[in-house]
Amino acid sequence: MAVLKTKKTVASVETFVKSVKDKTMQSDSQIIIDLMKKATKAEPKMWGGAIIGFGDTKLKYESGRELEWFVMGFSLRKTAISLYIPGTVEKQQSLLKKLGKHKMGKGCVYVNKLEDVDVKVLKEIIAASAKSNKTK
Repeated sequence: MAVLKTKKTVASVETFVKSVKDKTMQSDSQIIIDLMKKATKAEPKMWGGAIIGFGDTKLKYESGRELEWFVMGFSLRKTAISLYIPGTVEKQQSLLKKLGKHKMGKGCVYVNKLEDVDVKVLKEIIAASAKSNKTK
């Protein structure tokens, strides 16, 4: 069985964010941290070397395999911010249409910078996902 490489670490979120050279990404990160922290009521934690996650959950696959994961999170990539917001793709199409410039992945929303999106809509998306995940 494959071992999950991305696990929660004790690394500092603040140090990681400060290590990002792009000042816009640094400030965008702080806004996203504040939004996700408020929605999940959880402190940010580093997952692996580049993901900031909030809360703890257990994912269960159809195969029966289970793994520890975060409720929601994000990662700073070279050209975009990857937002891991469960249920967004399936359940929040109407909000995504209002979000602004973004791309979709299987379980991610990618934005180049927060300036490209409506942060109020992003806040709604994050809050709805956090609420939905609390009921599971």
